[in-house]
Amino acid sequence: MSDALQTMINNMPEKTGKSLEDWKKILKTKAFAKHSEAVNFLKKEHGVTHGFANTIVLLSKEANNSDEDLVTNQYKGKEALFPIYEKLLPIVKSFGNDVTITPKKGSVSVIRKRQFVLIKPATKTRIDLGLKLPNKPTTNRLGDSGPFGTMCTHRVQITSVNDVDEELVRWMQEAYEKAE
Repeated sequence: MSDALQTMINNMPEKTGKSLEDWKKILKTKAFAKHSEAVNFLKKEHGVTHGFANTIVLLSKEANNSDEDLVTNQYKGKEALFPIYEKLLPIVKSFGNDVTITPKKGSVSVIRKRQFVLIKPATKTRIDLGLKLPNKPTTNRLGDSGPFGTMCTHRVQITSVNDVDEELVRWMQEAYEKAE
């Protein structure tokens, strides 16, 4: 954290009447579609200056985007797919203690030294599982990367927990081994 940001946080109670934690609690009770809506709320409803309002909203977003929150948000409206995700996770973790699970806004990257699997709830009925398998030919099931572009070399479309079978596990294991 920069000295300027820390100074701003330290001065917040005196300048705005509340601590950063107090402001985070206030923002957590509201739902804003855009960053600017939250900033404008603080400015108009609480008289906070633009600089403080912007800082409060930015730091509140960071606090609210835990890994668990990111995954939960990916499956909102797609709850039927969550059991597939729950089945995939322990499998990829079992490949080695060097596996890192990195949730993002729209997907979860599974990384060794580089990403080897990408789990993305693509629609309400399908997870797209991206795999990094250079030089492996495509099949009916092991398709090209599609919307993943260069992030992955292949994509498997999963619509049921039963799609997480031995063949898929072998492909994920192979991708893990190639990611060393």
